[in-house]
Amino acid sequence: MIKQFGAIPEPVEVVWHNPNVATVSLEMGRKVAEWNACDEHLKSFAHMAVAAMVGCSWCLDFGYFQAQHKGLDLAKASQVPRWRESGVFTPLERDVMEYAEAMTSTPITVTDELSARLLEQLGPAALVELTALIGFANLSTRVNTAHGITSEGYSDACEIPLTKRPGKAGVVLK
Repeated sequence: MIKQFGAIPEPVEVVWHNPNVATVSLEMGRKVAEWNACDEHLKSFAHMAVAAMVGCSWCLDFGYFQAQHKGLDLAKASQVPRWRESGVFTPLERDVMEYAEAMTSTPITVTDELSARLLEQLGPAALVELTALIGFANLSTRVNTAHGITSEGYSDACEIPLTKRPGKAGVVLK
């Protein structure tokens, strides 16, 4: 991790106080990253939408940094925190981010109509993967937020600045 990021990311440092939890968390993250039934752009947008909604500045910062290193569309990824106001997203991308937010809400607000649209556009394997990824994103973002972990400036390396979520809710990177 030091070779890859220059330091050990704070979430790993914090969770390493319980090596069993750290090991399982890292293994789970690696396994989730191997899934390939759903488009990488869509998964990235979904994870970042969860991070913006939950208020995990570390996850949003790191997710945007990862988008750059995966060769994803940074012009779009930079707009995820304000996806509802931005005109850069396709209807499918909007449905994915709406789904991510609906799964993140308490109680969950996923509608049959939204699920049906995604099923039609993605197919069953990709929708199952997307749903599980959003569940994992909720786990990650909520654990980091509860531990008080904040942005470490990974997205500073990105050419296009990450936008802020409008209003008082959501993430503001430090």
